Amino acid sequence: MSNDIRIRKGLDIHLEGEAEKITKQLSLAKMYGLKPADFHSVVPKLIAKEGTEVKAGEAVFHDKKDERVVFPSPVSGKITEIVRGERRKILEIKITPDAQQVYKDFGSKNPSQMEVAEIKDFLLSAGAWTLIKQRPYDVIANPDDTPKAIFVSACKTNPLAPDYGYVLKGKEKFLQVALTALSKLTAGKVHVSVFKNDPQSPLRNLKDIVIHNVSGPHPAGNVSTQIAKIDPINKGEVVWVVTPQDLVVIGELFVTGKLNLTRTVALTGACVEKPQYFSVVAGAQIDSLVSGNLKKEKSRIISGDVLTGEKVSEGGFLGYYDDQITVIPEGDDYEFFGWNKPIFNKVSTTRAMTFSWLNPKKKYNLNTNTNGEHRAFVMTGMYEEVFPLDIYPMQLLKACLYKDLDELENLGAYEVAPEDFALTEFVCVSKQPHQKIIREGLDLMMQELG
Repeated sequence: MSNDIRIRKGLDIHLEGEAEKITKQLSLAKMYGLKPADFHSVVPKLIAKEGTEVKAGEAVFHDKKDERVVFPSPVSGKITEIVRGERRKILEIKITPDAQQVYKDFGSKNPSQMEVAEIKDFLLSAGAWTLIKQRPYDVIANPDDTPKAIFVSACKTNPLAPDYGYVLKGKEKFLQVALTALSKLTAGKVHVSVFKNDPQSPLRNLKDIVIHNVSGPHPAGNVSTQIAKIDPINKGEVVWVVTPQDLVVIGELFVTGKLNLTRTVALTGACVEKPQYFSVVAGAQIDSLVSGNLKKEKSRIISGDVLTGEKVSEGGFLGYYDDQITVIPEGDDYEFFGWNKPIFNKVSTTRAMTFSWLNPKKKYNLNTNTNGEHRAFVMTGMYEEVFPLDIYPMQLLKACLYKDLDELENLGAYEVAPEDFALTEFVCVSKQPHQKIIREGLDLMMQELG
């Protein structure tokens, strides 16, 4: 069987502001934040209270549904504030870092000499289990499950995505240790996907994995796309997913005994003066990355990419799983009769008075305007043009809206995550919130079907 994955359906969105391959080591931010909202379906129960001194890697809260799954502090310091919302819901846990960082020592381990239960216990106790997600439902993996396979996508295709060939260079030791550990946790194989045109990827020569060569437009880099081509999910089956930078964190934990949540983050977008990479700890305050490096026009800061990321302020925090920050113009201007004029500066999948198809490699400076208003679903066939999975996207979205569990199962909801519908949301003439709809549908399935 060929290990090549070629995707034809999809859409590449080329934006201005790609990060230059220069990495700047940042000093500690003034504040770090843990947001329970980053961990979907987790109900937090505090372990450390306001005013508590914590070490980097020490547990701050655990999942109320499973006390084994703990969430560590990314830095050593003092918990200065616990921000609560309605019904005392925990929104943020703010940590002021120490000038000199102190890590909790979990002891170095050799995964090749450990049993499966020992590896799981080690990852759980250190808070690294939070880095392993599962399909279906796109939530933190259940430690009691044995996945039929584990997937790693090292070929991000979303707009202005970080280049993993650059980011992972020189980290092969940690990657190998993590992959060896993960290979023991599955009854199947560890599948790693890299770009076909990247023969120098740091992951290519590692052991205990199966390499797959990916080509094609976005969402070729999405894990769901690769799972569907390699080992599709059926009812009752589970696969696990880990990102490449989280592999580095897991590998370093085994080698040094310390949970170091430092990531290489790409600061990108047309509103950034000098787009580049930064070495930064997860949960850092955003202003530590963007201060003094933004253009003076009104802009929107997004933790993540433009399709799936979350809007944040400079006082907000980098998402726990994010390795990209995007800054684009705020769309608060409107064109008079804009729908009735030829369009040269926007991306479109149609040829009706739009011309982006004439120059598919052109980079655009797009803003946040939706260029339309919310309305009922319109049947156009555009979703199917950018959706490579063997699933009917319109029917699945509607099944989520009217909450038909049988249809959700039959239409393939076990295989998808909200990010898989980012492109259909982008091209949607009805301006429907596809990712939100899918998330609510998956939550209903998780609640009713388990």
